[in-house]
Amino acid sequence: MTNLVLREDDAGLAVLTLNRPDALNALSPALFVELRAHIDAIATSIDTIGCVILAGRGRSFSAGNDLKAIQAGERAPSVHFQAETLEAIERLPQPVIAAVQGHCYTGSLELALACDLIVAGESARFADTHGKWGMSPTWGMSQRLPRRVGLARAKELMYSGRVVSGPEACSLGLAVDCVADAELLAHATALARRFMENSWFTLRADKMLVNGGLDHTLAEGLEFERKNSPGRGPDMEARMERLRSVRKAPSQAPGKSRDPLRHFLEHRVRTRTRSLLNAVPVIGGIQPM
Repeated sequence: MTNLVLREDDAGLAVLTLNRPDALNALSPALFVELRAHIDAIATSIDTIGCVILAGRGRSFSAGNDLKAIQAGERAPSVHFQAETLEAIERLPQPVIAAVQGHCYTGSLELALACDLIVAGESARFADTHGKWGMSPTWGMSQRLPRRVGLARAKELMYSGRVVSGPEACSLGLAVDCVADAELLAHATALARRFMENSWFTLRADKMLVNGGLDHTLAEGLEFERKNSPGRGPDMEARMERLRSVRKAPSQAPGKSRDPLRHFLEHRVRTRTRSLLNAVPVIGGIQPM
């Protein structure tokens, strides 16, 4: 590999970084070959990788398909290699978070849409520019964008080619969060860590069941869940035992709440109740209790 895509693993989290900052991480065929190799390796690492972040080095996530490389004669291993790579990302057992700053146009938007969630930096700019070049989607735009933002909004974005900012992407449901660029990777990492506190078995099951049921009616989807749910995970008993241990933990001194928030709320309720009783008028010399 020539390091067009970097991989860094840390405590179960794999971070893949598009590494062509001088070309705004344009998606050349060679970059896709490296990306696919990483994806295939992660797919078989369910015991060691619980979540994946896809990011871009430099000021942009990616400017999109590298037309210059194609014009120069660079070719992917097969006709549909790029589209199949996006499908491989979508099929990864682990949740995948795209951390997007700067450009995220057309092919790179299709790449981000193959991820489970998008976290946007304030500088993020999303657009489908197929129409500006007289091209049509082949990497999934027509199918994934409507599923993310709804049919009418997807058509408006595709027909107009207009640019959507990071904050607007969040309001449209294209992104789940929008944060300052300086906090983008840290925020995506914190989100991934929050997911990974839960059972990795359940994360994989949730993704499989949600994605597998998308093309069904509600009734069919419910049947799909019943037939395909993997049930209890291998870590369920250990997690239940930890919960039982916490519940059996000895209380603090009598009269002291172990939870400061609960103690505060109980005090507020008692104080408010006394105030209401004192405000009740005396009837016949007797104050109601």
